[in-house]
Amino acid sequence: MPRAFPRSATPLALILPMALMIQGCLAKTALDVVTLPVKAAGKAVDLATTSQSEADEKRGREIRRREEKMAKLERQYEEDRADCERGKARACDDARETYAEIQALLPSLPVEPRR
Repeated sequence: MPRAFPRSATPLALILPMALMIQGCLAKTALDVVTLPVKAAGKAVDLATTSQSEADEKRGREIRRREEKMAKLERQYEEDRADCERGKARACDDARETYAEIQALLPSLPVEPRR
């Protein structure tokens, strides 16, 4: 069976490309090891900080939640007040408690500008 390379050239022909590939792999691994702490620190800072748009979205959700609670309290207050006017004593107490909740929540809502 004929050989493509002479017997003495075969190991050298295989060893040289393998040696070059190993050097490339070692260099890549060394680079990955060196840059890993920098990448990890950057990711940690990114996760720890909140962008302005994320903060705005969070604030908007919180305002909507408070406005929904205010609307619910106002409906409850009107129902309790109507029951109180019909003579239900417990409804008068409930109306006072609901009114106090409304007064406590009111300062945390944004003021709508007048037109």
